[in-house]
Amino acid sequence: MFTDGVFSCEFEVYGKVQGVYFRHHAMIKAKTMGLRGWCMNTAKGTVRGYMEGRLPEIDVMKEWLKNTGSPESNVERVKFSRPREKEGYGFPNFHVRADGYLETPVPEKKKRVRLY
Repeated sequence: MFTDGVFSCEFEVYGKVQGVYFRHHAMIKAKTMGLRGWCMNTAKGTVRGYMEGRLPEIDVMKEWLKNTGSPESNVERVKFSRPREKEGYGFPNFHVRADGYLETPVPEKKKRVRLY
């Protein structure tokens, strides 16, 4: 059993969450509560993220993601992974990552070879 009391949780937020400063507001909220991790836009119009910290702060952040968000956002639903206990922190702070769809490489087309 770990002794730090550090847990992690992944999330994905659906609705009007891109182009409304959702990630920036999420970062400010997470940092205010001492959470660490990241969030980013996805190609499908959602915001994905990962947070780590104490369970009470993770629970508060979950509620914020579901019910508050940024002033112009409209959250339809949020998916969360189960919190997992960790040995310690994996990130020094909470930050906004570059958009996920910019980091995903486009697969190369395979050439067809005819066998006679």
